[in-house]
Amino acid sequence: MSAFKTGLVSITFRNLPPEELIELVSRAGQQGVEWGGDVHVPHGDLTRAEEVGRWTRESGLEVAAYGSYYRVGEVAYNPDFEAVLESAHALGAPTIRVWAGKKGSAEASDADRKRIEEDTRRICAMAADEGIRVAFEYHGNTLTDDTDSAKALLEALPLENLDTLWQPPNGQGLEQCLESLRAVLPRVSNVHVFHWGSGWGDRYALAEGAARWKRYLEMFEETETPRWALMEFVKNDDPEQYLVDAATLREWVDGFAADNVKG
Repeated sequence: MSAFKTGLVSITFRNLPPEELIELVSRAGQQGVEWGGDVHVPHGDLTRAEEVGRWTRESGLEVAAYGSYYRVGEVAYNPDFEAVLESAHALGAPTIRVWAGKKGSAEASDADRKRIEEDTRRICAMAADEGIRVAFEYHGNTLTDDTDSAKALLEALPLENLDTLWQPPNGQGLEQCLESLRAVLPRVSNVHVFHWGSGWGDRYALAEGAARWKRYLEMFEETETPRWALMEFVKNDDPEQYLVDAATLREWVDGFAADNVKG
């Protein structure tokens, strides 16, 4: 049996209403959705969160996570974490995605880091009271944009309900990406899956990234820790491409499961 369940990050198709997105994920043969807090399940709209959570489960899918846009340690233009947490609870999400500030690691001061660490402790304590985990987005222009910075942040915060997501850093070679993953692997919850080149618009079919992604997934499978592999931002924002990529990801994951049975 593979350690992975597969699903979709809903912001991949911000233009689709939740009902259509659920139908699409079901067609793809995937198992769950990370619902975004900007369009599909807005922070603080508890009625919407309850509806989307119910629709998801009634379709036979799971809520994999709540993708919030809470910037840890920031005040301006930041949603209240109380609203984020209430929405996650109403949605039935096991994990809330948050962002490690809004500055890259090279720009962040010691004071910035301290503020982010303090706020992380605060929100993790709040989430723990609701039985919910918190996970950092692994992303540029935050404290997880660099291998050493991400590792240091997690080491400074040995909290029972704090994890990080992981995705391949854009524009980096395979060995650099593997080093990045290896550094944080024990604390990785879910994985965002895509095959890009150097940036936002440079996207390819997932199958073209087989050499890389099989190495990443092998490293995860060795830990035998249950995780979600969640697809994000496909080529041309095309739902049909998503269905193709979902089949590719399912083939890889099923392959690991078959190998484990043989072993």
